[in-house]
Amino acid sequence: MADLSGKVAVVTGAGRGLGAAYAQDLAAAGARVVVNDVDATAAEAAAEAIGRAGGTAVAQPAAVGTAEAAQSLVDRAVSEFGRLDIMVTNAGVLRDTVLWKMSDEDFDTVVHVHLRGTFTCARAAAVRMRAQGEGGRVICVGSPTGQRGNFGQTNYAAAKAGIVGMVRTWAMELGRSGITVNAVIPVAATEMTRTVPFLREHVEALDRGERLTPFARRALALGSPADAAGVVTFLASDAAADVTGQAIGVGGDRVSLWSHPQQIVSSFADDGWSADALAETWPTAFHPHAQSLGEPIPQPVEQRA
Repeated sequence: MADLSGKVAVVTGAGRGLGAAYAQDLAAAGARVVVNDVDATAAEAAAEAIGRAGGTAVAQPAAVGTAEAAQSLVDRAVSEFGRLDIMVTNAGVLRDTVLWKMSDEDFDTVVHVHLRGTFTCARAAAVRMRAQGEGGRVICVGSPTGQRGNFGQTNYAAAKAGIVGMVRTWAMELGRSGITVNAVIPVAATEMTRTVPFLREHVEALDRGERLTPFARRALALGSPADAAGVVTFLASDAAADVTGQAIGVGGDRVSLWSHPQQIVSSFADDGWSADALAETWPTAFHPHAQSLGEPIPQPVEQRA
């Protein structure tokens, strides 16, 4: 196991689900953890569970998003444990609906928690880590929806795509300070994935204590939150000192590396492109390379025609 003895971590949205699993795994590796959640009862329960397992954790309830909330998390880490080495930005909410029904409040709430919350927490952590002068780890939680889009999730897709864009920028800005910045793109059986139709039956199977099929764990990359926690602890460890600016997928039995966006095909025209020239060229030069939409849904072998 990665040795995080002497390290101090903050995990946002850690009262349950993936955040709780991240906090538990970091603590099991020796880190002292500040457990954040908007639900004070959940945060306290998660911190107590870490303590019963032999780890060290304190709860710091706060609604992630504002600069004040972010600073309160950093301040609690420093006042309780003397430093901050690891910031995991996991807190999030959903307000799913199609574009023409999405309210300003639906959009703003999700962007505030996911995107602004990641920004404010990472900024507060970066200020503290740079002042300490000993490097650090910022680990931001993205989503396949931010990588490929998803029906009914305008707000969530925008926020999660923005998080990965910020991660790439911060990795460049903080590299000289020895601070790595990475995104984790998890899939796990949580209350969020319970609402996804093609995942629901597998989430309910886990609820019943059943072991997921190889199809679920590999093709769908779906497992328990604990299955997705190891990559966070790895990124927090010395073994990942040279890993930065990456988007790493994890779930079930699978770990993957998402590519950065790349130009995949180009064509040139002297003096630039007119609309008519593009209309003539597009079908042969570009259409064959057009990108798919949404996350592909694998089908079990027995269901394939």
